[in-house]
Amino acid sequence: MEPENLHALQYPIGKFEAPETISDDTLKNYIFQIKGFPAIIEQEIKNCSKKDLSKIYRPGGWSIKQVVNHLADSHAICHSRFKLALTEDLPTIKPYQEAEWANLSDGIMDDLSGASMMLAGIHIRWVVLLENMSNDDFNRKFYHPKNNKEYSLRLATGLYAWHGNHHLAHIKNALANNF
Repeated sequence: MEPENLHALQYPIGKFEAPETISDDTLKNYIFQIKGFPAIIEQEIKNCSKKDLSKIYRPGGWSIKQVVNHLADSHAICHSRFKLALTEDLPTIKPYQEAEWANLSDGIMDDLSGASMMLAGIHIRWVVLLENMSNDDFNRKFYHPKNNKEYSLRLATGLYAWHGNHHLAHIKNALANNF
């Protein structure tokens, strides 16, 4: 497979492009996407067979079950990062080894009920937090040492709305293709 085709499969909705400014309406849309995301994932995987859950979205990519388990892990970590940024001054967050986590026993298990419940529960709590944050709260930041970058919570909200849609596209691609 050509490298440009692999790139398109890796980033089926493109890479996250942060707007220069994130308006309140854009922020509300990000929160709306985060709020509805667990139900969309549940709908997408509810009729998947064990064989379907082992399908990958690109050569060398994760299986559907790994993607769903990754979403539960990643969004739980993001929720924690928000809480750190809301309660500390520019906390340095701890990166984690996503690819290694995806290969652990709980990342490759066929039963996705735990990941689905975890994702739904995290999103319920996260959305309560998001819907009750002030503009000053959204301007608070955390520092990501691996990326050597500060992220405002406004930007992180957009990034995680994108993150969900990015992996939803992976799941759809895995179901539609045979790699």
